[in-house]
Amino acid sequence: MRIDWDVRITMDDGITLAADIFRPDDDQPHPVLLAASPYGKGLPFAVGYTSQLQSLIDEHPEVAAQSTNAYQVWEYPDPERWVPAGYVCVRIDTRGAGGSEGAIDFFSARETQDLYECIEWAAAQPWSTGKVGLLGISYLASNQWQVAELAPPHLAAICPWEGASDYYREYTHHGGIATEFLPSWMPYQVESVQHGRADAEINPHTGRRVSGLPIRTEQELRDNAIAIGDVLRANPTVNNYYRDRSAVLEKITVPVLSASNWGGMGLHSRGNFEGFARVGSEQKWLEVHGLEHWTEFYTDYGVDLQRQFFDHFLKGENNGWDTKPPVQLKVRTPDDFFVRAEYEWPLARTEWTRCYLDIDAGSITRAVPTSDQQVTTPARSAGVMFKLPVLDEELELTGPAALKLFVSSTTTDADLFVTMHLFDPTGAEILFPTAFEPHGPLAQGWLRLSQRTLDADRSLPYRPWHAHTEAAPVTPGTVYEADVEIWPFSIVAPAGYQIGLSVRGQDYTHGLPGVQERAYGRELLGSGAYWHELPGDRDNPVFDGRTTLVGTADRRPYILLPVIPHA
Repeated sequence: MRIDWDVRITMDDGITLAADIFRPDDDQPHPVLLAASPYGKGLPFAVGYTSQLQSLIDEHPEVAAQSTNAYQVWEYPDPERWVPAGYVCVRIDTRGAGGSEGAIDFFSARETQDLYECIEWAAAQPWSTGKVGLLGISYLASNQWQVAELAPPHLAAICPWEGASDYYREYTHHGGIATEFLPSWMPYQVESVQHGRADAEINPHTGRRVSGLPIRTEQELRDNAIAIGDVLRANPTVNNYYRDRSAVLEKITVPVLSASNWGGMGLHSRGNFEGFARVGSEQKWLEVHGLEHWTEFYTDYGVDLQRQFFDHFLKGENNGWDTKPPVQLKVRTPDDFFVRAEYEWPLARTEWTRCYLDIDAGSITRAVPTSDQQVTTPARSAGVMFKLPVLDEELELTGPAALKLFVSSTTTDADLFVTMHLFDPTGAEILFPTAFEPHGPLAQGWLRLSQRTLDADRSLPYRPWHAHTEAAPVTPGTVYEADVEIWPFSIVAPAGYQIGLSVRGQDYTHGLPGVQERAYGRELLGSGAYWHELPGDRDNPVFDGRTTLVGTADRRPYILLPVIPHA
């Protein structure tokens, strides 16, 4: 293949962005796969993310069989898999990162406009057919929703692979609770390759720093990167800052393949389900898998799916994609997955099953409890656990869930951390490799009691939608109705297993012995890198009270479960 390193693309304000272009070794035009991120387009996967690549290859040897991985970069398509198939791969450093000039401001309107201009630039090049598709993971997926809303004329199709679509509800706040993810992630994955950083890694193919040629002082680096922790503290509720960074999905009309991960708890999975459900496109598909964040993107399973999609919409191949069922699920079992085609999301045959929390018994039951019940726990604690009876036959739960609680606090607020669990016949919890967490639970949901106000127009019985535009005062001792959104999950639980639900006042931790894997300088203990102890937020004494769950005749807590019947 032919490679053009560090090509400059000039934006309408004069700033130039850096791009690497991988294309077939001929003089013919080809369709383009384009992606942009702040991770450094010239930082090889093997250099920047050595352990992740080695694990990927060890567990999925097909990845090494199809490519040398020399040109593979974190979360971008591997050009060795795509260029021989007749595609041009264009990698772009977003503004202020890698070789691109300017200042870093995640998902800003300016950054989205840059991506729009890059799409149109690529379409006009002599090596391009004029058809551009977007393909990438995470950041490289999230910005697809935003730019697709603007409808660049030459954007032909998008495949956001594990990409959030709501900046507030998925990236920065869970149920109104600020997450530490972005402030933890930024120093390790973005500032390390910021434009002008003198100690950035060297691209072994060019001998140049992945951060570009100029050298910026430490002050200049700080001045040219958003102080994301400060921004989150200054903007605790939804305002124009968050609206500007969240796509209006209904405006998207290009073909969409939205790929989600059951283990995307805390980031991305919700965005892909919402994206599929809400985009205005008449040509849309949903795929859902499991395992680590990056794995299925590079396996034959993922690449084959992506290629069928883009071959159809970028090359015009009559390969049957247009007759493919709109939903493909890798349904989860305790130790594996199986592929199943579906025709909608949530599944039309779902038996939405209301199960009540029996607070006194610590159980989940179809029968409505008859007594007045309550339990009080320290706000910062593992809370209380409720369990369904041991299953006497297989049970499939696939879809979103919604939990209704009645809660009071001894202070003027309380945070609710809800976790779905699976227990084997011995009572041990089954943990799953998730997108970012080696040992995660079945599903999670969150809610800050002062953020309990629902948007009635957007809420659904199985997916409450909180407005998050302002805090609703909490009077100590007063009982409030609280609806918790539990992000979509899937499990086929065998007979002898149990489903559990815990309501906690802090992040879930699995309690496994020994040293655990680390991310961003901290151990991963069950909730991935989506911690919720951002200084200036949860360290407020208001979150150190006692929380009471209540059940009375007119206030019965329950969970709405997505039961899938089997023939």
